[in-house]
Amino acid sequence: MGKRLGDLLVEKGLITEEQVARALEEQKKSGGRIGANLVRMGFITDKKITEVLSEQFEVPPVDLDSYEVDKSVIKLIPPQVAEKLIVFPLKRDGKVLHLAMANPQDYYTIEDIKFATGFEIKSYVASENAILKSIERYYGVSGAVAEVLKEMEEGEEEIEVLEEEKENVITDTEAAPVVKLVNSIITEAVKRGASDIHIEPYNKVLRVRFRVDGVLHEAMSPQYIFGPAIVSRIKLMSKLDIAKKRLPQDGHINMRVGADEVDLRVSTLPTTHGEKVVMRIAKKAGLSYDLATLGFDELSLKRFQDALGKPNGIILVTGPTGSGKTVTLYSALHKLNTPDVNIMTAEDPVEYDLMGINQVNIREEIGLTFAEALRSFLRQDPDIVMVGEIRDKETAEISIRAALTGHLVLSTLHTNDTAASIARLEDMGIPPYMIASSLILILAQRLVRKICKKCKEEYAPHPDELKIFGIDPEKEDNRIFYKGKGCLQCGNTGYKGRIGIFEVLPITPTVRRMIVEGAPVDKIRDKGIEEGMKLLRHDGIEKAKAGITTLQEVMENTV
Repeated sequence: MGKRLGDLLVEKGLITEEQVARALEEQKKSGGRIGANLVRMGFITDKKITEVLSEQFEVPPVDLDSYEVDKSVIKLIPPQVAEKLIVFPLKRDGKVLHLAMANPQDYYTIEDIKFATGFEIKSYVASENAILKSIERYYGVSGAVAEVLKEMEEGEEEIEVLEEEKENVITDTEAAPVVKLVNSIITEAVKRGASDIHIEPYNKVLRVRFRVDGVLHEAMSPQYIFGPAIVSRIKLMSKLDIAKKRLPQDGHINMRVGADEVDLRVSTLPTTHGEKVVMRIAKKAGLSYDLATLGFDELSLKRFQDALGKPNGIILVTGPTGSGKTVTLYSALHKLNTPDVNIMTAEDPVEYDLMGINQVNIREEIGLTFAEALRSFLRQDPDIVMVGEIRDKETAEISIRAALTGHLVLSTLHTNDTAASIARLEDMGIPPYMIASSLILILAQRLVRKICKKCKEEYAPHPDELKIFGIDPEKEDNRIFYKGKGCLQCGNTGYKGRIGIFEVLPITPTVRRMIVEGAPVDKIRDKGIEEGMKLLRHDGIEKAKAGITTLQEVMENTV
């Protein structure tokens, strides 16, 4: 489209330049698109906008307000794709998919949908506002939610709260739609493989976002008036105080969604426009316990498994929040979990229930800290101890004492890399000789998104991009990398799933001597590299060369 919509409408005498200016001012204040703002402010109708676009593009218009769409057609395009590309499926006619578009001359969008669906595309034009309203109708509160509810009513999906007290069940007939709405939000999140659900109130807007593969995506925008009722329902499900609205609360929900049993860790937080809710999703059957599938290269995996085979010492797993430390530790515990060993864990909170392992939830408000739990563990005849996190000198000292008296100790630290963990322990006040005598291995990790296999394609990065990573662009082996084009399978992101990148530092005799001598972190890191350690970025680059992830992901997750 050569001209902007506002200019085109002014040129045809349908609105004034002053009205365009006012709509643009509104756009700066509260967002939204120019066409939608013009309609909302009463300057023009959707029908007029559609007529103008039809003439401009020479494509037939469609009146979405009076168009009824079959459920099977809606399922051809996921809601997040429809909203991102501003398209709406109308009907299927043999091998042709009829599609409403705000910009029917967008060749790349048409090609993406052809590639993802396998259909030829026949385009129609509709205003952005009309398309977004139809997306809301079929995918949003009365749309995607309605579809989920319909499937639930037809028995295609079942959802129930496990161990919910009878008095916590809303029976009021007016509350029933909210109960179904909350269930449908959770169901949709589980279907998409989300790790977190965010329910956020703003000024007359309620936003629901899902975190998928570490990135937040807007999922739906229920009507703002549902906000307080949604929060109350979630509080009842997680046994929180519904009257307490000015203080944060934390709770837990155990539910079954279809065939999946999931745990939801619930957190509420008062904001200026109401309470925000975040729910962390953990599928009980969704954890892979196989260390070999996490992303280790052959040498790093061998070194980690060798350390797990030691009778005593400390293994540290480091990285920021959300880097996959818990999954790595649980996978390690699963490998170690045999009938002849006593394994005990102190966690804040326990994220997965592991059969055969004694797990303790830390509750600092009643004095059950990591240090206190560790003291108790040492009186329980343990062979292996896992401490969720070493946060202070006291916990570090007890962990070291446990390691020196014949126990294998696994724990985490929030540090950027392996060598920095040694400095972190020293900063806590732990003498270098105690660190050297107890540590046996440090593992640093990050999670990077994997390229979607459905739309993966080769590309040649710019030489300057390669130089940033220290890659020689003159070598032929370094010229071809991969990325995801974006398709319906991956929600048009180009990524599907995540994998770990790792840096593994065994505490060899040489490294142990350097720690005792107080060698700088950089020297210890260099010695680790000399002895075969691969840095996080180097492991990431190798995975990018292999077509597993992208250089962009590696850059964003490593230094």
